[in-house]
Amino acid sequence: MEKFDVEKLVRDNIKKLKPYSSARSEYRGNAEVFMDANENAYGSPFEENFNRYPDPLQWQLKQQISKIKGVPAQNIFVGNGSDEVIDLAFRIFCEPGKDNVIICPPTYGMYKVCANINDVEVREVLLTQDFQLDVVGILSAIDENTKLLFICSPNNPTGNDLDRLDIESLLNNFRGIVLIDEAYINFSMQKTFIRELTEYENLIVMQTLSKAWGLAGLRLGVGFASEIIIELMNKVKPPYNINQSSQQLAIKALDKIQKVNETIKNIVQQRNWVHDELQQFKFVQIIYSSDANFILVKVDDADKLYHYLLMNRIIVRNRSKESLCESCIRITIGTSQENQTLINALKNYV
Repeated sequence: MEKFDVEKLVRDNIKKLKPYSSARSEYRGNAEVFMDANENAYGSPFEENFNRYPDPLQWQLKQQISKIKGVPAQNIFVGNGSDEVIDLAFRIFCEPGKDNVIICPPTYGMYKVCANINDVEVREVLLTQDFQLDVVGILSAIDENTKLLFICSPNNPTGNDLDRLDIESLLNNFRGIVLIDEAYINFSMQKTFIRELTEYENLIVMQTLSKAWGLAGLRLGVGFASEIIIELMNKVKPPYNINQSSQQLAIKALDKIQKVNETIKNIVQQRNWVHDELQQFKFVQIIYSSDANFILVKVDDADKLYHYLLMNRIIVRNRSKESLCESCIRITIGTSQENQTLINALKNYV
């Protein structure tokens, strides 16, 4: 098989792009006087100093992530949420009005939104009835203009792991970029694909600090890929895409691995408890097995139940308009008290 060449997939204008370059990104020493970026040298109104621009490449944060994930810092991209990683993939590899991407509904909605924003055709290959990849269908949908394939595992909104052998088959047979979204990997027994980066040059693995790490408010997503792809992302991204406070707080959080692992354990235990409690209700038709921090549930009337819970000040996600998710709601696992409140409310549902 011909050796994979990322450069062949990159848009011509991106190849020619001269990125914005700050003096901070060019200079690697320990400067004492900063007079390059038109900052306010007298500081900010806070006790903490935010008057200086943050590290444009987040090296200290990447070093922390590297220690935990076992991936070299140069193979790590930190984005303003995983959504930035997704959007950059479109802008780097997809020619508007010409190229196409493949998604596998039901799946995370931002893949399609980003495609529409970037004027890129979306080809949808539904998951099978048991929420697994239709490998034959995906390979049949690919043509010479197919640049990206999005795979979410554990999948959102279904919650299940996708078969690893199916994913490997697609990595071996698709000559475009495969993006594996592992936002919920910490709640699963499935092995991450970041260990396969050296084997597959067409692989981008996305993870996040929003879920297991509980840092959704900081908007920090992480992309793992070959150095070539990471360099392209750094070339196209805004110069200071991650603010200083987010970097500092994330670095502190990454030192709390034991606490995070305890939280993950609690969430999984609560997920199992909610799953068992839901079995008592006659209006519940199917409780799908979950490898994430949420459960997809098929009920008699999703719209009715959704509005009933709203009236009780409980917000769940109505997924009944998604392919293969007719009359389904998605329930995020909360604290033990929140989960009990949900079950109590459901006991009074008529």
